[in-house]
Amino acid sequence: MTTLSIVIPAYNEERYIGTLLERIKAVDLASLNVAPQLIVVDDCSRDRTASIVERISDVQLVRMSRNGGKGRAVRAGIEAATGDLLIIQDADLEYDPNDYLAMLPPILARQADIVYGSRYLDRGRYANQSLAAYLGGRSLSVIGWLFTGRYLTDTVTALKLFHRPDLAGLPLETSGFELDHEITARMLASGKRIVEVPIRYFPRTKAEGKKIGLRDWFIATRTFWTYRRG
Repeated sequence: MTTLSIVIPAYNEERYIGTLLERIKAVDLASLNVAPQLIVVDDCSRDRTASIVERISDVQLVRMSRNGGKGRAVRAGIEAATGDLLIIQDADLEYDPNDYLAMLPPILARQADIVYGSRYLDRGRYANQSLAAYLGGRSLSVIGWLFTGRYLTDTVTALKLFHRPDLAGLPLETSGFELDHEITARMLASGKRIVEVPIRYFPRTKAEGKKIGLRDWFIATRTFWTYRRG
């Protein structure tokens, strides 16, 4: 049986983390002969995120000693993971864990080295998505294409699936949201095949906890440039 490490970076997500973990546990991974390893990395939350996770069975909690950013939390989760495959999942409810079932077959069948869940294959902006967030994400696809030579419809998706040893072998350096772009650039530079599959998306607002902003767009652009050759 293949083991899938599910790495969930979390910061002040007490409203969503319990429901998310319940939804992940309900996904029928056994139908694909896959077993989950759930890892939540608490990035020094100031709410009840960690205590909620501690009460849920079969979930490994990694506590960061200080708040270091989403990217650093993901890197800690990668270090703790032991599965054959690894998927990165946001702690909120914007992404549906049932989409693992669409993402896993291409990598299990060796049709892809990496699978990205794309929010934008065959569709545009979502009804509840801000125009700034939509344009920011789509424009980073163009930035990524200019610097790496590969166009991906959704480089900022929070559902990315890898062979864990490939990801663990990268000398990752960034610590914020830009880790997504460092990983993409490094993987493309090494010749890895990235396949996109359509997924569902339920955008939330800043009032509901959305944390990414305009500053992150400029950091992302710089990151693509910095790591364009690996």
